Amino acid sequence: MRTSNSLFARLMRRVGIVLALGAAALTTAAWFYARTAANEAYDRLLLGAAFQMSEGLVVADGRLRFLLPPSAFELLGLAERDRIFYRVVDPDGATLTGYPDLGPKIDLHASRGGPVFSNGSYLGVPVRNVTVARAMSMPRGPGWAYVMVAQTTEARQALASELTTRAVILVGIMSLVAVIGTALAVRYSLRPVGELGTALRRRDPQDLTPLKVSVPSELSPFVTSINHFITRLDERVKLLQRYIADSAHQIRTPLTALSAQVSLIDEAKLAPEDRRHLERVQSRTAELARFTNQLLNHAMVIHRFDSIQLAPVFLNDVARKALRNAVPITVDPDLVVSFEPADEELAVLGDMLSLREAIVNVIDNALRHGAVARLEVHVRQAGDFGSVDVLDDGPGIRPEDWPTATSRFYSGRSDAEGASGLGFAIAAEVAARLGGRLRFRQRSESELFCVSIELPLAERPS
Repeated sequence: MRTSNSLFARLMRRVGIVLALGAAALTTAAWFYARTAANEAYDRLLLGAAFQMSEGLVVADGRLRFLLPPSAFELLGLAERDRIFYRVVDPDGATLTGYPDLGPKIDLHASRGGPVFSNGSYLGVPVRNVTVARAMSMPRGPGWAYVMVAQTTEARQALASELTTRAVILVGIMSLVAVIGTALAVRYSLRPVGELGTALRRRDPQDLTPLKVSVPSELSPFVTSINHFITRLDERVKLLQRYIADSAHQIRTPLTALSAQVSLIDEAKLAPEDRRHLERVQSRTAELARFTNQLLNHAMVIHRFDSIQLAPVFLNDVARKALRNAVPITVDPDLVVSFEPADEELAVLGDMLSLREAIVNVIDNALRHGAVARLEVHVRQAGDFGSVDVLDDGPGIRPEDWPTATSRFYSGRSDAEGASGLGFAIAAEVAARLGGRLRFRQRSESELFCVSIELPLAERPS
């Protein structure tokens, strides 16, 4: 089954992207706000100092004089990192006091309508300027004096950085809380998906009734599709069951009648050549009957594993019944058949009918293609496994053919008469469905060839 990233991961990824974009936007807004707030705060200090300095302009003895108020520098001294520069210009445009090269490009007349702020640089460092104008009554007539104050920007930049850092920390904390809260909310919201999967896993294999679970409206189309599929599967399974049952009846009945009709032919009245043909017909009829039974039994085994509940069974009992069913009454009297049960009852989790069919196929294969004078069936414990061993004194299967011996329609000998190649395939499939394995063993030429069905042991039923 192909799987992509989980729905939880996809939702969290998209929520994370949205939160990251939101955090970036908030951080950018915080930076602009912090810079604006710092500029406004320090601009007010700068403007206050400029107004106080403009109050120091007086006309005495017909001349404009400037008395620097100490409070102006005390106000600007709140920004300890910054340096202060000032310039006072008289109505004639001459520098009365201060730095004469401060703000040479500033339009002084623009400040008559109100304070004018500007950015610039002085002595190689960035500064913030403010220019204020004051009307003066001079002896020769009214005029305008100007006060320019410049302040370096280190303190306002530090304040903007501090405000931005605090805002970033706050945004980070809120984003982390939002991610954690979103993760919990998404987990809780996706619980119905997990509950639906659990309900499907816990259903009995033969339960093909529609699901009856309470799910959110978003999952209703999914449950409806599952129920539609279950309904179609139920119809197909019932159709297959009827087909197998009908096939078993329709095929076995004619084969039985054919075998009976062939057996009624009086061989004594036949010519030797016709008698050989009759023997071949009898052989082919028996072969066809065995092959058909194996095919139907194979289909039966597959169906049973899909429709029954496994239960503990005892290996001694199932092996004994399989030997009784597999060995015909008319077996060669020179063939020694023996059964050796385990000393204690070995229970495995399985299906009695399917497991018996698997052992019957192994014993039948040994009778038809292996055993010459000896056939033994042993039940034993091998560690955590229970094993049913079928041994014979025949040639066995070559070790290089063991990996393919359990394939369907495999035959180790091209001249093997009546070999359908399904016996080991059925036994191997049953063992695999029960968590076990089919093994071949022949340690030396003097020992019997052994085919083992090994299954994990289960607790005994009480």
